[in-house]
Amino acid sequence: MAIVSHSLSDIALGQLKSQHSNWLVTGCAGFIGSHLVESLLKLGQTVVGMDNLSTGHRANLDEVQSAVSPHEWKNFSFIEADIRDATACREVCRGVDYVLHQAALGSVPRSLADPLTTNAANVDGFLNMLVAARDAGVKRFVYAASSSTYGDHTELPKVEERIGRPLSPYAVTKLVNELYAEVFGRCYGFPSIGLRYFNVFGTRQDPEGAYAAVIPRWTRAMLLGEDVVINGDGETTRDFCFVANVVQANLLAATANSTEAINQVYNVAVNDRTSLNRLFEILRDVLAETNPHVAGLKARYAAFRPADVRDSQADVSKARRLLGYIPTHRLEEGVREAMPWYVARFTSLEPCRG
Repeated sequence: MAIVSHSLSDIALGQLKSQHSNWLVTGCAGFIGSHLVESLLKLGQTVVGMDNLSTGHRANLDEVQSAVSPHEWKNFSFIEADIRDATACREVCRGVDYVLHQAALGSVPRSLADPLTTNAANVDGFLNMLVAARDAGVKRFVYAASSSTYGDHTELPKVEERIGRPLSPYAVTKLVNELYAEVFGRCYGFPSIGLRYFNVFGTRQDPEGAYAAVIPRWTRAMLLGEDVVINGDGETTRDFCFVANVVQANLLAATANSTEAINQVYNVAVNDRTSLNRLFEILRDVLAETNPHVAGLKARYAAFRPADVRDSQADVSKARRLLGYIPTHRLEEGVREAMPWYVARFTSLEPCRG
């Protein structure tokens, strides 16, 4: 990933390269987690990865192994375990300097269908990790928060200090994460940083399954000649954030030296607002450059999804000011970088041209 060479400040990059540390990445076989593992290994760090493989894939770790040198890969160890297991959490935190906690059950629809399992992973599992990291003396606990926390608050762009009421069980769990992290900072002096991700996309994001994210799902459908279904009128907007921006934010949060930056929550996005109709056009047009048969595709419209937020856009000035975060990819740039991965994944399948 080019993220290592151009997205971090020289100071932060130098700090990472010169100070060998031990890192734990939970959810390491997932989409974002595997990118974090790759970047850390390329920076000469030692990484322990934890994943129960319920939504992550070993193939993502195989891609990481192919992307790094054999010497760098020797600095990675994988533990198949579940964050709902408090004993496993304690074991993986031993000797760790930094935790990048990505493990969770994502998806608003999944949480509506099964709130108990979502709560067990995202609240019980989060608390297990927080306690284990605190007891192990971890220097910094950086965790994946979510833009779903803004709930029914309609003001745009979204500012960290102003949120609304949660609209789904998933949003409740992510808000509880922030509350627990804040309490641990106040009661135990435990340093953490939460990163509210906004619609992250990129390579290794699963395009299959009932809860697949919109960009890989639509791209796969276009490649195979299947219907692209837009929920609602297509004017729902999102602040799509390429995974390289998320990697940057995690590494900056872990290495931030300012006391003002610690025990805070930050938006991680681009400060853009793109409609689903426009997203469809961008994906179709970029894909058509190498796959002309998709050029005339049109979307099919369906009902709005329950608990969906209508509009989303992030103010990233706080992350810029306190962490030095500067997004390197906007939506179309990220799509162009990720598209070859999706095309390669489905080259063995014959698209329907009817």
